[in-house]
Amino acid sequence: MSKILIRGAKVLGGEPQDVLIDGATIAEVGTGLSAEGAEVVEAAGQVLLPGLVDLHTHLREPGREDSETVLTGTRAAASGGYTNVFAMANTFPVADTAGVVEQVWRLGKESGYCDVQPIGAVTVGLEGAKLAELGAMHESAAGVTVFSDDGKCVHDAVIMRRALEYVKAFGGVVAQHAQEPRLTEGAQMNEGVVSAELGLGGWPAVAEESIIARDVLLAEHVGSRVHICHLSTAGSVEIVRWAKSRGIDVTAEVTPHHLLLTDELVRSYDPVYKVNPPLRTERDVLALREALADGTIDIVATDHAPHPHEDKDCEWAAAAMGMVGLETALSVVQETMVDTGLLDWAGVADRMSFKPAQIGQATGHGRPVSAGEPANLTLVDTAYRGRVDPAGFASRSRNTPYEGRELPGRVTHTWLRGKATLVDGKLT
Repeated sequence: MSKILIRGAKVLGGEPQDVLIDGATIAEVGTGLSAEGAEVVEAAGQVLLPGLVDLHTHLREPGREDSETVLTGTRAAASGGYTNVFAMANTFPVADTAGVVEQVWRLGKESGYCDVQPIGAVTVGLEGAKLAELGAMHESAAGVTVFSDDGKCVHDAVIMRRALEYVKAFGGVVAQHAQEPRLTEGAQMNEGVVSAELGLGGWPAVAEESIIARDVLLAEHVGSRVHICHLSTAGSVEIVRWAKSRGIDVTAEVTPHHLLLTDELVRSYDPVYKVNPPLRTERDVLALREALADGTIDIVATDHAPHPHEDKDCEWAAAAMGMVGLETALSVVQETMVDTGLLDWAGVADRMSFKPAQIGQATGHGRPVSAGEPANLTLVDTAYRGRVDPAGFASRSRNTPYEGRELPGRVTHTWLRGKATLVDGKLT
C-alpha cells in the first residue's frame, strides 16, 4: 500500500501536526514531516480523530435488506467517520446462533468499508424465555463479546441474572434495552404534558429507570458487566451515577438524537420523530449532555435504525420506531457538546472511539493517533456548516429527523487500516 501524509491536522483538536501513514499503520506523527512518493492530504484547520466506533448499529441483514444491508450500512458508517460498528441481533433470523453471527461477520469482511462486530442475542428469538447460545457465539469466528436483545428488554430477572453469570466467564457484557414491557403497553411517545395534550399513549420514564436499577443491582450481585443502551432520562442518569459510585461495573450510552431533540417535535405527528426510547423533555436532554460531559454516560452510540419509506410514511400509530444516525452523529455531537463547550475534541474521541472500543473489545480500534498504531482515522472539517440532505445518504433508508436542518461539521476522509474509504466527502 502507498504512503499517505496528512499535513497540518489538529490531532484530537490540539496543535497542528503531520501524520504519516505507511501501509496499514501510522508510521510517524510530528511537524514538518515529508515522505518521498507519499500522497499528501492537506488538512490545515481540520481535526484528526481515531476512527469512530459505534456500539449500537442496526444493519438489518439478514432478513430486512429493504431497509439496509451490511454493505450499505458500512458505507454509511464510513461516510460518518466510523471504522468499526457493532451490529445488533434483531435480524431475521435473529442472530442467536454461531451460524448467523458468522454470516454477519463475513459480510462485514467482504464490504471493506468498516469492520463489523456482530452482537449476539441474549435469548432465543429475542423472546426472553431461554438463553441463546452465548458461549458458542463467543467461540465462533465472529468472537462475540456483546450480547443484547435490543428492541426488546430482557425483562425476566432470572434470565438476566443467568446471562450476566454466563458472560462473566469470558469477560463479555450484556447490553440492556431498559424497558419494562408492562409499563409501556401501547406506548407511542414520552409520557408527559405533550402526550396528554396529543392523546397518545405514554412511555413513562420509570419504565426505563426501574429496569436500570434492577440490572445494576444484579450486576453487583453477580460481579459482572452490564451496559445500558440508549439511556434517555434524567432519572436514569442518577441511577447510573449512584451505581458507579458503588463500584458497580456499569457503562451507559446516549444517542445523538436524545442529546438534541425533545418530545415537543411530536406535535407535528411526523413519524420521523417516533423512536424507542422516545424523545424526552428538555430537562432530560440537558441532564444527558451534562452526564456525557462528566463521564456518567460513557459513550455516544447511534442506534442507527433504518426503515423503508413505507414503514415511516404512514399514520403515527402504525409507523415503525427508529431513526438513521451514522451519517449525522458526529455533527450532532459537535452541535450539542463541542460548540456548547461541554466537550473538547479529545473528549469526543474518548466518547466516540476509545471507550466504545474498550467496552466492546474492538481490537485495533479506539487507539491513540501515534506511531505504530493501526491507521484507523477520521478527518473532520469542523468549520463547515450545511443542511442535511438525506438524498445524499449512503444508507439505503432516509428516515432522518434532521432533513433540512443546518448542522456543523463534515467528515472529509476516513481511513480503515490505511485504506481510504472516504475521500473529500465521497466514498471510494
